Amino acid sequence: MSGVAIADYGLLSDCASAALVSRGGSIDWWCPGRFDSPSVFGRLLDADAGFWALGPVAAESGLRTERAYVDGSLVLRTVHNISGGSVAVTEGLAAEPGARGHELGRNSPMVLARVVEGLTGRVRMRCEFAPRPEYGLLSPYLHGGDGRVLATAGPVTLTLRSPVPLICAHGRAYAEFDVAPGQVVGFDLAYAPAYGPPPQQLDPVPALAETVEAWRAMRELHRYDGRYADLVRHSALVLQGLTYQPSGAVAAAVTTSLPERLGGTDNYDYRYAWLRDFFLTVRAFWVAACPDETGRLFDWAARSAGRTGDQPVPVMYGLTGERNLSEYSLDHLRGYAGSRPVRVGNDAWRQRQYDVPGEVLLMAHLIRDQLGDLSEELQALLVGLAEQATHWREPDAGMWEDRGPERHYLASKALCWGALDSAVKLAPMLGARADPERWSAVRDEIRATVLRDGWNERVGAYTGVIGSPELDASVLAMPFTGMVSATDPRMRATIEAVAAGLTTEGLVRRWPDDPAGFVVCTFWLVECLAMAGETERAVALFERTAARANDLGLFAEQIDPRTGAHLGNTPLALSHVGLVGAAWRLTKPSFI
Repeated sequence: MSGVAIADYGLLSDCASAALVSRGGSIDWWCPGRFDSPSVFGRLLDADAGFWALGPVAAESGLRTERAYVDGSLVLRTVHNISGGSVAVTEGLAAEPGARGHELGRNSPMVLARVVEGLTGRVRMRCEFAPRPEYGLLSPYLHGGDGRVLATAGPVTLTLRSPVPLICAHGRAYAEFDVAPGQVVGFDLAYAPAYGPPPQQLDPVPALAETVEAWRAMRELHRYDGRYADLVRHSALVLQGLTYQPSGAVAAAVTTSLPERLGGTDNYDYRYAWLRDFFLTVRAFWVAACPDETGRLFDWAARSAGRTGDQPVPVMYGLTGERNLSEYSLDHLRGYAGSRPVRVGNDAWRQRQYDVPGEVLLMAHLIRDQLGDLSEELQALLVGLAEQATHWREPDAGMWEDRGPERHYLASKALCWGALDSAVKLAPMLGARADPERWSAVRDEIRATVLRDGWNERVGAYTGVIGSPELDASVLAMPFTGMVSATDPRMRATIEAVAAGLTTEGLVRRWPDDPAGFVVCTFWLVECLAMAGETERAVALFERTAARANDLGLFAEQIDPRTGAHLGNTPLALSHVGLVGAAWRLTKPSFI
């Protein structure tokens, strides 16, 4: 892998695909076309899996970098300061010319644009282009001439246009060039399928300006006037960047197999859409005043599910509704920091997770007025999820997707209560298959069982699995369902137990031996404290957690409480959803 810390990467997105660029100027991850496509740059996961580097040659001579997104977009500007001068690199995945607002990503040109601008002094720059399609399996032929390099291998064609002559050798193209103050040098890299239409050509300078305008138009569609408005708007922007705009699905992250523990084996592919994240992301868009997204996400979920009959609704899908996401390993890749295996696909699609119906139905009830008259497909989805919740007595894999034996997770049963409570309230909208009388009876049975059997007298808290003494941060979701108040004495004791027993350096772990703090769980604790009336503690924890984002405001899945290092796939939608929810809870503590 590249040796770059996870938190050192910035996100570039065109709402269809994404790239990660290091602080030093190396694009070490790009899956063109869609988030879950095979990478053409994969140095993130193996030193030999491809990259495109653009930065000062004298990087070792007192290099200091400053970077920020341009005008509320996901176009990145990095200023490199060295002893002899300074230079800026502005880069992004280009928008389709003329695209505005939610048109961004509908017809992505699949072009990476990078523009070098001399600021002070005379700076020697180096461009090095080493594509390795199919997750590094292919080393393409490179053909240079006429201001471009053509790279072809297998199903991929890449065209790099450069005003600087590039030398092609050993599967790489490279050049060094000087940049003086005011001088502008632009590069663009276009992807196309090998046997489809040729790659698009865009002038990089106006392409980036057009892309900034497209992002600005999208941002102006959204209005949020609660606390921490800048943080909420930025997290909403990141969630937009994780949205596969052609379908409306939101990818959990843009990466695969970044490890929860360095050198460990818990490395999974997150480039898909989970229904669990669906509820939480829809709530985040709703909070951030993005009404168009909420409706599209429900439409996507209903279409993806299809006719389920008596079969359980799957917990996750591909970006265009694919059901089979069978997992396999890329054994030729060494993995980030030697963390193997590197996986593509995710076998969690086979799991039974009973928290999922609650998360979807709770959100449907929350935005019921915006949904209007429900389509037959959406009625079928919601009724199917309610029926799934009636099987609450069965064990499941839980929201942490345990790959061991199924267990009786308390949060899953509490969210089955939330599913049925919401379904009863929505029954007049759900058509002839709605069964509110039966759902109501099962709902009441669930509540009695959860409150009686979920409480562990010896621990003095609700624990993660019925009958287990082990704390689990998933129980923090219980007050969000409305089943139990955060001020209830037992729930209040549980919140304090999690704060004392699962929190290290202000970061909440999922369970006692979890190797790092889980960002969304920490934001859930903020919400619970706010709901319990502990506003001062909630604010302090929120601000401490928000400050742990990287310099571009991005969160990975986890954070090491000892070092502050980000761990797991990045940027993680659920982490940013957690920030939005916590900020809104601090604005309106009574909100459910």
